[in-house]
Amino acid sequence: MFAVLKTGGKQYKVASGDVLRVEKLAATAGETVQFNEILMVGATVGAPLVADAGVQAEVIDQIKGPKTINFVKRRRKHSSARKKGHRQQLTLVRIGDILERGADASGVKAAVNGAGSAVAAAPAAKKTAPKKAAAPKAAPAAAGSDDLKQLSGVGPALEKKLHAADVTTFAQIAAWTPEDVAAMDEKLSFKGRIEREGWIAQAVELAKG
Repeated sequence: MFAVLKTGGKQYKVASGDVLRVEKLAATAGETVQFNEILMVGATVGAPLVADAGVQAEVIDQIKGPKTINFVKRRRKHSSARKKGHRQQLTLVRIGDILERGADASGVKAAVNGAGSAVAAAPAAKKTAPKKAAAPKAAPAAAGSDDLKQLSGVGPALEKKLHAADVTTFAQIAAWTPEDVAAMDEKLSFKGRIEREGWIAQAVELAKG
C-alpha cells in the first residue's frame, strides 16, 4: 500500500520501508512520529485530506542537505557583490505503518516541523506586560513641621528641597544668621532668594502663629 503525505510544504509518495528526507521535524533519533496530512491512501483520495488516515515513521537522524551558494552582484557605478552559503536542515525518516483509519486514536506524536525537540512545543502562553511600578508618593512632612509653602516664592518643589536640607519649621528659618543664609544659599542654589523674598521676616511672623 502507498500513501501521499504532505509535510514541510512538500508532498511525498511513500510505502512502508521507504527512507526519505523531509524538512526538519521536532523529534529526536529513534522516536516514532505520525504524519497526519494524508492526501491519498491506496485508492482513497482526500478532499483535500483523507480523514483519520496517517503515516507513521521512525526518525533515523537529523541531517543537513547539500550546501547551496547564493551569489548576488549589482553592476553599477558603486558595484556590490554578496555571497552566502546555506545548508537546509533535514530529518531522515523510515516509513512504517500506513493507516487508512484510526490515526486519530493511535497516540503517536504528530510530526511537526521545527527545531529538534523531544516533545512538540505547546502554544506559548501570552506574556502579560509587567505592570509599571507606581511612582513613589512624596513622603509626608514630618510631625510638627510647618507648611513652608506659606513663605513667598516657595512651592512644593522648593519645600521639598528645604525638607531635604532638614529645614521643616518657620522657627528654624527665623533663627538663621547671615552665615546660615549664605550657607543655605550656596547649598541649594537659591541665588539670593532668601533675602530677596524676605523669608526670615516672614518666618518670624508665621512662627508666632
